[in-house]
Amino acid sequence: MTTLADPVPGGRPGDVARATTLSGDLTGRGVHGVVLAYVDTAGIARIKAVPTAKLPSAAAWGVGMSPVFDTFLANDSIVSTDSLGSPDGDLRLYPDLDGLVVLSAQPGWAWAPVDRVTQDGEPHPGCSRTALRRIVREAAERHGVTFRTGIEIEWAIGRGDVPQTRFVPAVTGPAYGATRQLELSDYTSDLLAALAAQGVDVDQIHPEYAPGQFELSTGPLDPVAAADRSVLVRQTVRAVAHRHGLRVSFAPAVSADGVGNGGHVHLSGWRGGRNLHCGGEGRYGMTAEAESFVAGLLARLPALTAVTAPSPASYLRLKPSRWAGVFTAWGRETREAAVRIVTGTAGLRDQAANLEVKPVDLAANPYLALGCLIAAGLDGLASSAPLPQEITGDPAKLGAEEAAARGVHRLPTSLEQAVEEFRKDDLLRRTLGPVLSDAVIAVRQGECAAVAGLDDEQVAAAYRWRY
Repeated sequence: MTTLADPVPGGRPGDVARATTLSGDLTGRGVHGVVLAYVDTAGIARIKAVPTAKLPSAAAWGVGMSPVFDTFLANDSIVSTDSLGSPDGDLRLYPDLDGLVVLSAQPGWAWAPVDRVTQDGEPHPGCSRTALRRIVREAAERHGVTFRTGIEIEWAIGRGDVPQTRFVPAVTGPAYGATRQLELSDYTSDLLAALAAQGVDVDQIHPEYAPGQFELSTGPLDPVAAADRSVLVRQTVRAVAHRHGLRVSFAPAVSADGVGNGGHVHLSGWRGGRNLHCGGEGRYGMTAEAESFVAGLLARLPALTAVTAPSPASYLRLKPSRWAGVFTAWGRETREAAVRIVTGTAGLRDQAANLEVKPVDLAANPYLALGCLIAAGLDGLASSAPLPQEITGDPAKLGAEEAAARGVHRLPTSLEQAVEEFRKDDLLRRTLGPVLSDAVIAVRQGECAAVAGLDDEQVAAAYRWRY
């Protein structure tokens, strides 16, 4: 469980003493610096770093960072809102010591997620990690619900000895094929070893469908820790690849065709130690609250795509009949549905039952994505929203009349459409607050403008190595 209390100037009780002990331990292990990591509105992982000896100072007073990064685009251009995007002001980055790990694939370095605090000691309204922690805390206080979450990691592995303008798959084997695993056996073995050394619980790793693509799944955690883990795993995947002379991309679309890289979210709600997605009287064992949670997600999926699929390249991936979940539909183990109900194997269902949200990719800021998904689901839960009829098979094959009768609609086909849906969604904007929601809109509009006039292959190339 991650720390739910906000950082404060001078440090939370015990933080400075703990950081002092950690600093000595890290130095004794040959660690020279600590990476302070967060994710900006565009989904780019940004960092500052401090010498290990400065960790106590960072825990007490933070490390300076401009708020301008809230309106950076993926290409490092800057847009602005009424309150963000100027050269004025400063923030403090406070490391969460619960999340600090020694980086196995980067000798001499440790890593920690951060929260951002104003110079006056208040939580920064543009900090997505702080926002997610607040949403999780309010869910427990208002609804008595906690969550277990996992984010799948898909990435394409390219050869590192070709020009960076190109992507050449580092493996030639078939999708899910043993040949592909064999060809990168040393890389994937080193990756598993690095993650294990960092305390990351890996459920599985396997070759995926697209050329050069692999997928890794980790065990469920509370939402803030799950978002932290997603960032850490990607840092590790990239670091191990670099040591093997490989280049990796988590971009939604490495090329204009093909299935692209997803970042599907698995989510289950719990109350009093009981999984709400199992043992109920609803469909497939869901409780009434779990059904309403799914209904809340389905109702807001068009607006949610502005945070779960936030790049112009995301819409090269979100195509029908590619298991990307591009229709407002749900089904049990139906991989074309936007929300897939996972009941789990007999004997483990009380622990394993969950839902999977599929129109999510790794250009998404995981803190923003999880916060908005939870808020949408809780809105359905609070209103006892009825869950519509499930679908089986591919919803793209439904006739227009049948699809309308079932409430099955196509999700936005462009980032511009998604932004307009988000702009109209009062709940999601209230959930994030005006500063953060305005940043989401401005950054998404900036991304659209940045690729105006480009064809699909040029859009894919523009983001290929940004994520």
